[in-house]
Amino acid sequence: MRCIIVDDEPLALDVLSSYLEKIEGIELVARCTSPLDAVNILSSDEVIDLVFLDIEMPNLTGIELVKSLDRLPQFIFTTAYPQYALEGFDLNATDYLVKPVPFHRFLKAVSRAREKYDSISKQAEPKSQVSGIVQENVPDFIFVKSEYENIKIDTADIKYLQGLKDYIKIYTYSQTKAILTLSSFKELLDKLPAASFIRVHRSYVVNINAIRAVQKSRVIIGEMRIPIGETYKDEVLKKLHISG
Repeated sequence: MRCIIVDDEPLALDVLSSYLEKIEGIELVARCTSPLDAVNILSSDEVIDLVFLDIEMPNLTGIELVKSLDRLPQFIFTTAYPQYALEGFDLNATDYLVKPVPFHRFLKAVSRAREKYDSISKQAEPKSQVSGIVQENVPDFIFVKSEYENIKIDTADIKYLQGLKDYIKIYTYSQTKAILTLSSFKELLDKLPAASFIRVHRSYVVNINAIRAVQKSRVIIGEMRIPIGETYKDEVLKKLHISG
């Protein structure tokens, strides 16, 4: 993905730029201290897939910028003002980050944008075949039943799943406690985007975007070390483009 940052605060530009340097698969094309410079880029033939956009800026606010353009890529608001969140999501923002933005929250927003980007790229292919299974395009959220309610979970928010007999524990960025649901891996995998999730062990399915590192026999997600089962090792290394 090709992106630009629009913010009149140099420190905010530096922080977001440093975050982007840590994430593979995303290219920073321009840093704009003026929203008018951003308008010129977005109105040109330059291919931009994602915009990190401040709201309170001189001459033109981030919200006014969004409303002024007929053609706009995905955008993520980055602002010190949480009161604009509702209006931001009404404008179809991919995410809304409140400064100071912690890296894990920034990473979640980028993962969400990447899933939407992948989905748009594959719209010409109504079905995709992964590991011999044909999967329809899936939404960027799932509902799971936990206790007495159906809980909505953004797929980009999921770090990994752990199987416990007839139950699955779902670990997310936003919840400190795992969500427990009566389900099988197959039922959940059918709902999740196959491009982002892979089974690494008979007891674990992980979100590829959440992987921090891969060791000889395990993947690292945050501080969690998840084993790679011998049965799944070849497929995991292939999907992660790692040579054996």
